[in-house]
Amino acid sequence: MFLNRILRAPVAALLVASAAIALPSMALAQASAPAATASSAPAEAVPAIATAPVATVAKESVANPYGLEALWKEGDFISRGTLIILIIMSMGSWYIIFTKLFEQGKLLKQSGQIGDAFWKASSMKQAAGALDEKSAFRYITEQGVKADDHHEGTLVEQIDRHTWISMSIERAVGNINSRMQDGLAFLATVGSTAPFVGLFGTVWGIYHALTAIGISGNASIDKVAGPVGEALIMTAFGLAVAVPAVMGYNWLIRRNKTVMERVRAFSGDVHNVLLSAKK
Repeated sequence: MFLNRILRAPVAALLVASAAIALPSMALAQASAPAATASSAPAEAVPAIATAPVATVAKESVANPYGLEALWKEGDFISRGTLIILIIMSMGSWYIIFTKLFEQGKLLKQSGQIGDAFWKASSMKQAAGALDEKSAFRYITEQGVKADDHHEGTLVEQIDRHTWISMSIERAVGNINSRMQDGLAFLATVGSTAPFVGLFGTVWGIYHALTAIGISGNASIDKVAGPVGEALIMTAFGLAVAVPAVMGYNWLIRRNKTVMERVRAFSGDVHNVLLSAKK
């Protein structure tokens, strides 16, 4: 009996030790089983994110019922005629401005080309030949030489040589000055009259607005917006034509003064050289 107890004690201890080792292994196996199951799931099970469609907003073009196109279509012959006159004034002003700027620049360039080759020539005829044929300074020189060569005859003899040459050169300078002044009167006219032409179109547009109010019997905005818009457009056109004309006129006058100072200085030098009997 005692021997049986001695044998049972080691067996019981062995069973307890085996159970202690087996329980952590079973718990580890049970914990790893769900992880293996999750890792074995197919990749395509993840749902795809759908992209939302982009909304496109279409811009609706609305025709302006009170713009230039409406003014031309709905206006009468007086409104159209006023607009055409303002357009002609504007085109003429810009043409004259660019043309005169080109002529003034050309004269300034010709003035810069007069150098030692001209003043060191043996005679005024040779000096004139060194200049460009279309140069205004060559024209002055040739007129002075021509007056010096033809100081003869009964009528001319009554005038001394100094006065005769001076008169010829002054006429040449006057012709150049007159040429430089061409077109400036048109700019002055446009600058002074274009606002009043636009004002006439404004008055005509207001008259149409009052007529529309009288016919319809109400002063709603849709009845007067067109004629009033026409009046404002005419006013703006008149100012847009007049302002460049006035500014261009003043600018060209100042540049003409600079150019003519060089022309008169050159003519005085030529006059002095001719009087010194160097032909």
